[in-house]
Amino acid sequence: GGYMGLSFAIPIDLAMDVVDQLKSRGHVTRGWLGVLVQDVTRDLAESFGMKKPGGAAAARIMPDSPAQRAGFEVGDVIVEFDGKEVANSSSLPPLVGTTRIGKEVAVKVIRQGKPKILKVTIGELPAEDDTKVSAASGSDGDMEKRLGVAVAELTQEQLSELENGRKGGVVVRRIKEGPAQKAGVRNGDILLSLNGVTIENVAQFKRLAAELPTGKALPLLVQRRNDPIWMALKIPPDSKR
Repeated sequence: GGYMGLSFAIPIDLAMDVVDQLKSRGHVTRGWLGVLVQDVTRDLAESFGMKKPGGAAAARIMPDSPAQRAGFEVGDVIVEFDGKEVANSSSLPPLVGTTRIGKEVAVKVIRQGKPKILKVTIGELPAEDDTKVSAASGSDGDMEKRLGVAVAELTQEQLSELENGRKGGVVVRRIKEGPAQKAGVRNGDILLSLNGVTIENVAQFKRLAAELPTGKALPLLVQRRNDPIWMALKIPPDSKR
């Protein structure tokens, strides 16, 4: 019967909503947007063309989801949902979850540095998706010296398991000290897009890397296990092309 000074509270409007749903349906439903999001750091904000960090960056758009049908894109930063500010990634799920299913809401996003309003009809949260991306495999590619990574083509198995019908990407087979390592890239990561351009294969990735500007943060989309992650890649000003 001890008391440790801890207590937990549920907002009354949320509790009453649960009660009403149990009475009317016999079970509780939650609103679903269909995006996987992450926080926007200062470097990521710079890479997305934002003046300051904030909002929730879309790292994945689920197939056949309300977000996909509404025109959301990977890289969109959600800053407002149904008139309410989205300060960070943890702010978004409660706003979406408590929204009535079937309601159309306005969502403000920052896309390539410019604000855009998208109208989305909220769906019902489906069962958890157990889809897994296979472990990275394949032979070593040549070292991309400017970024400090060796990459290889994806296997057919890896390609078939990528979401949203993606047809390209490269897998990191070796990494050394350099911009990619500083950004957080690891062995086995699958690189999906670089500076707003979808990565198709090893040769195209090397061309993209050779043309990257220096001295500024650039967005890099990585898939690690089954989770896409945005990273901010910055090439030193004295780096040669």
